[in-house]
Amino acid sequence: MGNMRSLVKMLMVVLFLGWIFVWIMISTNLFKSTWTPKLAKHESCASHGSNDVHCGSKLCLFACPEETNPTSKRMEAKKENGEGDYGDESIGDSDSNRVNFFSIAKFRAFGLRIGYVGHICWAFLFFPVTRASTILPIFGLTSESSIKYHIWLGHISNFLFLVHTVVFLIYWAMINKLMETFAWNATYVPNLAGTIAMVIGIAMWVTSLPSFRRKKFELFFYTHHLYGVYIVFYVIHVGDSWFCMILPNVFLFFIDRFLRFLQSTKRSRLVSARILPSDNLELTFSKTPGLHYTPTSILFLHMPSISKLQWHPFTVTSSSTLEKDTLSVVIRKQGSWTQKLYTQISSSIDSLEVSTEGPYGPNSFDVSRHNTLILVSGGSGITPFISVIRELIFQIQNQSTKLPDVLLVCSFKDYHDLAFLDLIFPLDISVSDISRLNLRIEAYVTREDKKPETTDDHRLLQTKWFKPQPLDSPISPVLGPNNFLWLGVVILSSFVMFLLLIGIVTRYYIYPVDHNTGSIYNFSYRGLWDMFLGCVCIFISSSIVFLWRKKQNKEGDKETKKQVQSVEFQTPTSSPGSWFHGHERELESVPYQSIVQATSVHFGSKPNLKKILLDAEGSEDVGVMVCGPKKMRHEVAKICSSGLAKNLHFEAISFNW
Repeated sequence: MGNMRSLVKMLMVVLFLGWIFVWIMISTNLFKSTWTPKLAKHESCASHGSNDVHCGSKLCLFACPEETNPTSKRMEAKKENGEGDYGDESIGDSDSNRVNFFSIAKFRAFGLRIGYVGHICWAFLFFPVTRASTILPIFGLTSESSIKYHIWLGHISNFLFLVHTVVFLIYWAMINKLMETFAWNATYVPNLAGTIAMVIGIAMWVTSLPSFRRKKFELFFYTHHLYGVYIVFYVIHVGDSWFCMILPNVFLFFIDRFLRFLQSTKRSRLVSARILPSDNLELTFSKTPGLHYTPTSILFLHMPSISKLQWHPFTVTSSSTLEKDTLSVVIRKQGSWTQKLYTQISSSIDSLEVSTEGPYGPNSFDVSRHNTLILVSGGSGITPFISVIRELIFQIQNQSTKLPDVLLVCSFKDYHDLAFLDLIFPLDISVSDISRLNLRIEAYVTREDKKPETTDDHRLLQTKWFKPQPLDSPISPVLGPNNFLWLGVVILSSFVMFLLLIGIVTRYYIYPVDHNTGSIYNFSYRGLWDMFLGCVCIFISSSIVFLWRKKQNKEGDKETKKQVQSVEFQTPTSSPGSWFHGHERELESVPYQSIVQATSVHFGSKPNLKKILLDAEGSEDVGVMVCGPKKMRHEVAKICSSGLAKNLHFEAISFNW
């Protein structure tokens, strides 16, 4: 199975590099002077046997400054629609008219080039938001860590498309054809489709700006879901040939989106919730033993009782190796959605309907790759490091594994935030011998000068258990244990099916219209055919593989589900307290006592990160991971890159976008 996985990954790499090669070649003289004439010469026959060749012949639009089309009938239609001249006012025999003519031509060509560059951004726009990606792992990236690239590409492309639109508005005004803005040409580029796409794009762009998104997240969330309508009008505007050039990232994104939909149709079994001080929650779900994920992963949650449409990502604090049957996430109450969730959890409900997507994270995460591991966190940024420490706890059982020395430097605003440290061990921890885990914790409370004499947090430190419901199921991989392999099967089979169907439709439907009736097949319909057939192929291939894998795992899932639902959980009469608030625990005490002994709490100050990091210079290999406010991440990065210590290896984890 490992060889098959490597083969699928290699095939993906080859296809991706081939696609990049095409993008590079279309701007070269070889493509313009040699390939384009050959493609144009054979377009009439080749375009009906392979849609890829058809796309290639149309790409001479990018190479030719005059934006000429090799199909003679389309050139004639273009002239009839006024695209070949610039109005009577700019045509004449005088030198001034000639200068005016060429100036307008260059201005129009500038607008086209701006649109082309924006289109290049679109070719990579959806890769970062494809969560179960086959491309990002090649570069060691995850969707969450590369979301910033999606944001940058979105800003750049929207700006370029806006300039493209303004240039053409000015151009049409110069030639007295301003109504071309609303023209829908059946044989050439429909300008109205581009106008509609631009209006939708501006709405999505404005609501995605940081100041707008953080203050009015729901408006941003719902407006951003207009991307489906935007894509339709965008493709209609640019045509099927240009759509083929951005097809890989759009195709992979929609496969991922449909598989996420299939996974989210199942209700996930919520086992318990731990309510902590500072309005923090730890939710624990049941999962299948075959679901494996790495530390620092995230899980997306959907709760219909709070919002019918919204999904929110949360950090996974559990370890799939230490906790084989459960998965935990931490949620901090700081927005309207989380406030409603906190209210529901705190009420008397005994069940909660939850759907999940994921978890998503890096393909591999070697917690023992360094001799020393320094984890720097601020506030709730400690949550991904909880999963790292839990993974190290599991590694204790393997006597042959050399564990790194771990220093956790955590900064909190208030004293009751120290309860985050109680999450380092899961509720059902069975590991008593943690002497091999050389863990030291330096905790800083910045807003308080000393430990409060009395605390009123005991009522919040409680564990709430939920009763299983008939429709509840453990969280499981959408395509089974070998999810990556079957994802490759879905991608390849759906794409091959797409090529076959588009070739058949072109040969037996579009070709007769173009060559037998003497007319030109509708420009917009070509793009609609591509989108329709692509969606059909994704639906068929994904559904077949999903249902087949579901049937294969049906017996195992049935046993697991039966086992989960047969367990009756009772709410404890008293709740486990927090070692950091002076309350005694009724659970196994040895691991928690070890944590308390390893913890030093500092009040009224911030950590001296430079001193802490440089003091680790004696170790041969020091891994430095940071998760917290932007200022903290930048400070740690600056220290690691300063050259004062050459053994520091920096890695940032950011969930702020």
